[in-house]
Amino acid sequence: MSKIIGIDLGTTNSCMGIMEGERLLVIPNDENFRTTPSVVAFTKEGGLLVGNQAKRQQVMNPENTVFSIKRFMGRKFSDKIVSGDIKSIPYKLVPASNGDVWVEVAGRTYSPPELSAMVLMKLKKDAEAYLREPVEKAVVTVPAYFNDSQRQATKDSGKIAGLDIVRIINEPTAAALASGFDSKVRTRIVIYDLGGGTFDTSILELGQGIFKVLSTCGDTHLGGDDFDQAVIDYLVAEFYKAEGIDLRNDRVALQRLKDGAEKAKINLSTLDSVEITLPFIAVTKDGPKHLKTVLTKTKLEEITKDIAESTAGPCQTALADAGLRASDIDEVVLVGGQTKMPLVRSVVKRIFKKEPYAGINPDEAVASGAAKQASVLKGDIRDILLLDVTAFSLGIKTEGGIFSKIIEKNSSIPTRKSETYTTTKDDQSFVRIEVFQGEKPMAADNKPIGTFDLVGIPPAQKGTPKIQVLFDIDANGIIKVSAKDLSSGKEQAIKITPESGLSNSDVDSKTKELGNDFASRLSKGEKLQAEQNYKETEQAPGGEENLPASAPAPDREKQGQKKSIFDLFKKKDN
Repeated sequence: MSKIIGIDLGTTNSCMGIMEGERLLVIPNDENFRTTPSVVAFTKEGGLLVGNQAKRQQVMNPENTVFSIKRFMGRKFSDKIVSGDIKSIPYKLVPASNGDVWVEVAGRTYSPPELSAMVLMKLKKDAEAYLREPVEKAVVTVPAYFNDSQRQATKDSGKIAGLDIVRIINEPTAAALASGFDSKVRTRIVIYDLGGGTFDTSILELGQGIFKVLSTCGDTHLGGDDFDQAVIDYLVAEFYKAEGIDLRNDRVALQRLKDGAEKAKINLSTLDSVEITLPFIAVTKDGPKHLKTVLTKTKLEEITKDIAESTAGPCQTALADAGLRASDIDEVVLVGGQTKMPLVRSVVKRIFKKEPYAGINPDEAVASGAAKQASVLKGDIRDILLLDVTAFSLGIKTEGGIFSKIIEKNSSIPTRKSETYTTTKDDQSFVRIEVFQGEKPMAADNKPIGTFDLVGIPPAQKGTPKIQVLFDIDANGIIKVSAKDLSSGKEQAIKITPESGLSNSDVDSKTKELGNDFASRLSKGEKLQAEQNYKETEQAPGGEENLPASAPAPDREKQGQKKSIFDLFKKKDN
């Protein structure tokens, strides 16, 4: 059986892993980094950059550089979350014909699954180069609180990228597989996963190779990006007070602010203060203006405290759903880059009343767990059983607009469950099955995820027919619903296809289109970027000695042999 890799397709960074026998291997990218920025950039010459090279040129090419696309997977343009983000990102969001949020860049529009596919194709390319064999299958992780639309969009990304996603698993569950807590003694652990754009918390019971998820809760729009934005807002406000200039309408300035805010936040995990210096951040009739300020750890924690505290609610909900108290938890495992922040760790310690476990790498744990699950699917690991759950309740709309739950949230998957309903009118020949997910008592207050009709019901008085509605959720969390009239045997079934997302024909066409030109556009983009890096370095003090590792070796025959520093000195004659 061909190799199956594990992929953490992250908001900010992505990571790959594979099991080689009993040894877990994190697969580096082509620059030998263990994580790859989930960033895609388009050059004016028609080239493409993905990963580190895309991130490096982000400040100078903000409108054509896309990051954090995971936050828009499976969402509508009208979503309040999307409208809030439009003001804070330098690239352009637009509505698609079906109302989805897409990105307009370099003269054309791209769907979030397409852009995610470009990241996956880069990961696939690097994995194949490292492993020296084709990679066609992967286990890919998603936030536990991703809904059906977002999971389908992730599956579409894999197909467009030429990857067969053999299993989708929840990120906290993957991290639990990598945690090392798999003893014969029953252990209850919490996975607190705060990444770049999403937050999940899951409670699991482990023992004798069984990983059973008891409950999960989270927020698909909460993460490190929000901490960065709080710093950006603070810097913008301070600059406005000092100079009377609003930087929020300058896309280049916003990207420079984001870059500076992210670096400052990271450094303040170990330092008490940092200086943020952004020269020429604005130009007025009086000349250039520079941003220069000192940000302290105390001020950072003050402006981000509410964001960190907002993770407490989902944690308390997960505990309540599992029927546990904080004192019942044996270990708390931190996952995701944002958990390196001391403020976040102190919030976690207060919620669960214990020091978080520090035995795993928060940046690599999810990919490592995905790799372990891939090995289970291959049959190489036989002593692990993973019992994941569905994050939302599922059901149908009934008389009076009431939401009738058929599958409760936190039910183990895969699962099948049915309920029997009847008609509300005499001689009713069909029923409309409207499927929703959510926890509110009224259907209209939950998320609609599909509709179909069961027709051909024999005439009868209302309340007489018996109609069985069956929900079937597979191990990926993908939902199928069927309805059957028990008297006539008439049956109708659908695989829930979200009202948002790409159609099958769209996926097929984009798979062909991207597959045909991805390699050439990536090669073109990387070559142009390398040439630009070399040109800039040649013009800078230090010349060739400052060349980045990714730049090509100079052609000495064309340029002439350069003298090294040692050529400038001669041995003194005695």
